[in-house]
Amino acid sequence: VQLQASGGGLVQAGASLRLSCAASGRTVSNYAMGWFRQAPGKEREFVATINWSGLTTRYADSVKGRFTISRDNAKNTVSLQMNSLKPEDTAVYYCALAQAGWTSYNEYEYGDWGQGTLVTVSQ
Repeated sequence: VQLQASGGGLVQAGASLRLSCAASGRTVSNYAMGWFRQAPGKEREFVATINWSGLTTRYADSVKGRFTISRDNAKNTVSLQMNSLKPEDTAVYYCALAQAGWTSYNEYEYGDWGQGTLVTVSQ
């Protein structure tokens, strides 16, 4: 499967962005999906995850209440709506496909990764 992330860009603090991730090569509707991010000089960290049906979502504490993950299984896509962005949200954001249908914070439970899209939030 190939995952193509898009929607990153440069915005000011307080603005919103919507990231999208399109999967191709096979259907992903039976698998959880997630978003992770890696800031300069830091390790990759979990952001959000959604189970196969879209009914269960989990978020990192740092983004809870500001970010919303969703999926459209008919279109083989997952999205991340990011509101009230902060400079500390600056990072390369990666979408990932889990190896099972349930949500996971653990990046090692994700077997396929997109190329990443850069989000830069200025003061």
